Amino acid sequence: MTAESTVPSPGAQPWDHGFSPVSVLPPRAFGGFRFPLRRPPARPASPLPLLAADLLAALAGAMALNETAHRPLPVVALVSGALLLRPRSTRPVPGVLDELPALCGRIAMVWLALAALLAAYDPGHALTARTLLLGVALHTAAAAAGRGAVYWRRRLALLRRPRTALVVGSAATAQRVAAALLRHPRCGVRPVGVVAEHPEGTGGLPVLTTGEEVERALIQNGVRVVLTVDPAVRTQRGPLLRALAESGCGLWELDADRPAYVMRDQLAGFAVRGLDLGTRHRGSTGKRLLDVVVSGTLLVLASPVLLVCAAVLRATDGPGVVFRQERIGKDGRPFTLLKFRTHRPADEHEAATRWSVAGERRMSPFCRFLRQTSLDELLQLWNVLWGDMSLVGPRPERPYFVAQFSQSHPGYAARHRMQTGITGLAQIHGLRGDTSIEDRARFDNAYIDNWSLWQDVCILLRTAAALVRSTGS
Repeated sequence: MTAESTVPSPGAQPWDHGFSPVSVLPPRAFGGFRFPLRRPPARPASPLPLLAADLLAALAGAMALNETAHRPLPVVALVSGALLLRPRSTRPVPGVLDELPALCGRIAMVWLALAALLAAYDPGHALTARTLLLGVALHTAAAAAGRGAVYWRRRLALLRRPRTALVVGSAATAQRVAAALLRHPRCGVRPVGVVAEHPEGTGGLPVLTTGEEVERALIQNGVRVVLTVDPAVRTQRGPLLRALAESGCGLWELDADRPAYVMRDQLAGFAVRGLDLGTRHRGSTGKRLLDVVVSGTLLVLASPVLLVCAAVLRATDGPGVVFRQERIGKDGRPFTLLKFRTHRPADEHEAATRWSVAGERRMSPFCRFLRQTSLDELLQLWNVLWGDMSLVGPRPERPYFVAQFSQSHPGYAARHRMQTGITGLAQIHGLRGDTSIEDRARFDNAYIDNWSLWQDVCILLRTAAALVRSTGS
């Protein structure tokens, strides 16, 4: 848990630069790239041909059952198993030989499960070793043949109409990768432009350096694939990549210097993998369920502590125990944050624009204790229960400072892609109090880009450990 507000590192105060808080959030811009264009994601290839091929393969394998072929149970089991855990690949069209080991393993597991099911259901008709081997062989051969036919048709379609792509990275490396892809049209990807900060040389594809040029390329060429060719691009060009992803492009990370055999997937000989920047998060239902269960449980368990804190605060500092303040949440929506009041600003303007820390001189000893132990933030569990916040996420800030930080720190506005939280990745790495706003934004965006429910659990456990030590903020 974190303090009521935080102070940027010395020499980095954005209010010294004359910004005026005209709006809560700046116009939707990412590192100078503006994309009002919002296209639906490209439709993936229809799964029906592969499903039909797997179904026919399962029926072909069922021919080995002989005397048990008339029973519906084995056939249903084979068909169900064939439709589960289908191998997938990052490449536009994977190869059957590349999938064959995984395909054989899955088919063997399906048949072993069928043999165990029949032995338990009808021991008199248990599968023999010969039937089992024959069934696996027929099933595998039919699955490989069916999938090979589907992939062959898809390759022909990609040769006639390859996917247009932009290559993002240093101009020299991106041009080298683009040239290699153009020499291998069978990979199904045709680069149409390079996105780089500074053009290097004049040869090769057009180099796009502004947001207007990138957007024009997206529209005119129907770009649906973006290739990053430098490991640093994900960090340095995070806002640009998120804008491209939100415009409907698929993101792939291509390593121009690592041999393709290091990774399972390759594109024109380059190692490649899908890149997920968290623009659309799965598991939001699980995150909300975790928030409701944990916050509800903690509110019940901490209710005696809340009552004691409220009573002592009322006795020592007078009326007005609960502190309410407008903060900015997901997608720039304001909400009212709840805390125990630990200091009293002179007026509303001071409350909205003045920074305070745990060592505030005007605090009473009990208020300072609340801040140092983070007990003043327990009331934010109500914000979590109501849905204004999450247990884990970027810390919310006041509109005045959100407007200024969004202008002075690239990537700060992108923190609002996810629900704000009581604690977060930045906080467990010590970014509380007098620390860098730029570092905090970077950690927050890294948390969003790599979000998982397990990461939330780990952050909560590390926060609980820090509260036991209670170093304050």
